[in-house]
Amino acid sequence: MKEAAELKDPTDHYHAQPLEDNLFEWHFTVRGPPDSDFDGGIYHGRIVLPPEYPMKPPSIILLTANGRFEVGKKICLSISGHHPETWQPSWSIRTALLAIIGFMPTKGEGAIGSLDYTPEERRALAKKSQDFCCEACGISMKEALLPLTSESSSSQADKEAKELARQISFKAEVSSSKKSIAESSNTSGLNHSATLPEPTQDNIDRAFQDLATSAMSENQNNSATANHEHAQPVSSNTSMSPRQRRAHQQSQRRAPSSTDFNRVQQPRVNTSHTGSTVLIVLLTLALAALIFRRIYLANERIFEL
Repeated sequence: MKEAAELKDPTDHYHAQPLEDNLFEWHFTVRGPPDSDFDGGIYHGRIVLPPEYPMKPPSIILLTANGRFEVGKKICLSISGHHPETWQPSWSIRTALLAIIGFMPTKGEGAIGSLDYTPEERRALAKKSQDFCCEACGISMKEALLPLTSESSSSQADKEAKELARQISFKAEVSSSKKSIAESSNTSGLNHSATLPEPTQDNIDRAFQDLATSAMSENQNNSATANHEHAQPVSSNTSMSPRQRRAHQQSQRRAPSSTDFNRVQQPRVNTSHTGSTVLIVLLTLALAALIFRRIYLANERIFEL
């Protein structure tokens, strides 16, 4: 209500008032910025305020064809509902009106609700906009704004609109940079997850099967090596004569020397235990990779929302 009282009287550049039956829907009229393709145009539109206003930004919808913003669609500006991260509660409807004027000469760059008409088409639409009359509020563009009589006042409003557009664009760039840095930091330790398959049950079973197969192969190799080492003395015994074999057996029955005793006391590597340890480590790494993958997907959904 305070803003409605402040904007009750139209100026030569903008005017806005809420509808009689809905305080959250305003109709506005702005004059096209001078020295641009929109010079001479008078454009009408709607501003829809959320219930949380001014803590959340409004939605802006143009009703007059202009060649810069689509008609009847919520446009994407740094001061509109598409970018709540750049909105400031200290801004007002007057700020939004000046931002629309300041953003009109800028490039659309593929934003939602943006158009890139040729300068000739925009000048033709600017001239045609003066004959527009809103059916909802009954305002005619020829009577919506005060005529341009004061060069100083018009120049001041135009400068204020341009400066506001620069400030809002700068805030949007800073916010976008912070978001990009946050996304990079969240994914810096999870780059390997991009090569992982989707964490479906089939992929999990296949991964566990591959790990088990590799572990079993390693156990078989270790067992073969150990059997080969134990088989060497037996093969050496086959080349002995019967007398030498009996002498060798008698020497083995004797008490072991200190060197043999130390050799016997040395611990042997348990190949089966080593294989189990390798399997456990590989399974733990696979589970950790899947958990990181789910965290990464959850972060992507949060950023999209």
